[in-house]
Amino acid sequence: MSLTKKFIIDFDSTFTRVEALDILGEISLAGDPKQQEKLQEIKTITDKGMDGSLTFRESLEQRLSILQANKTQITELIQVLKQKVSKSFERNREWLSENAEDVFIISNGFKDFIIPIVSDYGIKKENVFANDLHYDEQGNIIDFNRDNPLSKNNGKSETIKNIKLEGDIYVIGDGYTDYEIKASGLANKFYAFTENVHRPKVTSQADHIAPSFDEILYINKLNTKFSYPKSRIKVLLLENVHPIAVELLKEEGYQVEVATGAMSEEELCEKIKNVSILGIRSKTTVTKKVLESANRLLAIGAFCIGTNQIDLEECQRKGIAVFNAPFSNTRSVVEMAIAEIIFLLRRLQDKSQGMHQGIWDKSAHGSFEIRGKKLGIIGYGNIGAQLSVLAENLGMNVFYYDVIEKLALGNATKLPSLEALLSTCDVVTLHVDGRKDNTCLLDKEKIALMKKGAILVNLSRGHVVEIPALREALLSGHLAGCAVDVFPEEPKNNKETFESELRGLPNTILTPHIGGSTLEAQENIARFVPGKIMEYINTGNTYNSVNFPNIQLPFLKDAHRLIHLHQNEPGVLAKINQVLASYNINIVGQYLKTNEKIGYVITDIDKVYAADAIEAMKSIPGTIRFRTLY
Repeated sequence: MSLTKKFIIDFDSTFTRVEALDILGEISLAGDPKQQEKLQEIKTITDKGMDGSLTFRESLEQRLSILQANKTQITELIQVLKQKVSKSFERNREWLSENAEDVFIISNGFKDFIIPIVSDYGIKKENVFANDLHYDEQGNIIDFNRDNPLSKNNGKSETIKNIKLEGDIYVIGDGYTDYEIKASGLANKFYAFTENVHRPKVTSQADHIAPSFDEILYINKLNTKFSYPKSRIKVLLLENVHPIAVELLKEEGYQVEVATGAMSEEELCEKIKNVSILGIRSKTTVTKKVLESANRLLAIGAFCIGTNQIDLEECQRKGIAVFNAPFSNTRSVVEMAIAEIIFLLRRLQDKSQGMHQGIWDKSAHGSFEIRGKKLGIIGYGNIGAQLSVLAENLGMNVFYYDVIEKLALGNATKLPSLEALLSTCDVVTLHVDGRKDNTCLLDKEKIALMKKGAILVNLSRGHVVEIPALREALLSGHLAGCAVDVFPEEPKNNKETFESELRGLPNTILTPHIGGSTLEAQENIARFVPGKIMEYINTGNTYNSVNFPNIQLPFLKDAHRLIHLHQNEPGVLAKINQVLASYNINIVGQYLKTNEKIGYVITDIDKVYAADAIEAMKSIPGTIRFRTLY
């Protein structure tokens, strides 16, 4: 079916993420001692041609002269460009193929490499208008077809005149030559494409700035594959989230903004107003007040294990899914716990500090092996259980206590009470969550129950240990040492001064909340959390969500997916199905899961449905949020 709208798409930095001649330069100039200098010269010439400060023919002549390329290198270039197609065109491959009659590539580049790339997307060879390279007998590029209007300024406009397109003409490109088509009166609209490069001189002339091809299809009501353009989804990432997460979310097509530190409640209330996805670590508190300002928020990613800094109940009430990384930094925390236990039992912290002060204290006094010692693990979750295995392999006798029944690993022994563990073990390590019930879990009374000369390691949450009581136990000699990585009050950034009653105490290791701060852990988290959020946005999958009923869904094919989040009340599923039946809509698949407060229903339906049916679904009493996915 032919559209009344014809789409003219540029190639370099639009259909692909790169300028093809820049990439050809990297290939043809490999081994040239002046490669970097020449590549920079090519880029400068490209930009001058793009912004109109150099005639296009001059730009082309100068670049080909520097390149000194040949036909075999064009083949190499094609293989590289196949991997460099812009993400939003990749996402809309099906649309491009289905509408190939009305999609044209008009480029100042060369057919030699353009046709092999765009033909993979169903674009017809006869709809590609570009320059032609000339080669000598050895295959060296010696010139281009100078009769082709695309080899000179205003060539795109002349080309469109020659092919006599009918209907509305929409031009999509990143360069000044694309704007010239509209300026010459030959196009209805010019979309400045900014997914790959943003040229102010070009965007200032545009009818619409398009951060992706999804956006163009959306505003023209042509996208049938995606319910909402990803370029309109705004992401805010705080607290130095790893660059991999930033890159993954940008690759998905989202608008991503990054802030290095945490934000106060007031700052976040202002900043979150148009944000769809929020990414935080442990220092940002997402309160009810913040969530009241979050008009568009779909999901929160906690790039850490804990989620006690997020008001999960309010998120649930507003239909905001929360995801964390429960396993990603487990190994890093466990290794740090093992290291600190060894350091404390050998009193290496004090010995090292003494050496830095010139004190040679060669003595075995107060120094012990960890083999044979009794390790008490409070909290036998992912971290506690892995610590149990490693500690046992090092020869420790492992005991644990958890309020939830957990299977013992190896030869670990579960003790019936916290008191029993504290009075039994030589080393006590904390790995509990941040729930309010755990506030001062180890208070003065509990610390007094610990064996004289025991050591304490806290890598869980700052508020689970009563700090004044811990200080007193260390100064009195009741405890031989401690390692603390988390504190009731922590600096919001690296510029603030750290204050604590534990500073300067003997055999005391203080670290700035870095239990999970290894490159491996941060990379794991940076891949895991965005993956779960994108899966939720794209498919409705809630597996691993902290606050939503967990549903793992099959891949959606040839159907619409309706996502209905509601208060957990009797009869909602029946009402959903009544609406679908009343509009004669066929159900392909349906999935329901509830928790004590909310229900989550996924319904896959045939593609054809009445728009009124969606409004009826949104109006069902108890509805919290409704989404449609394609």
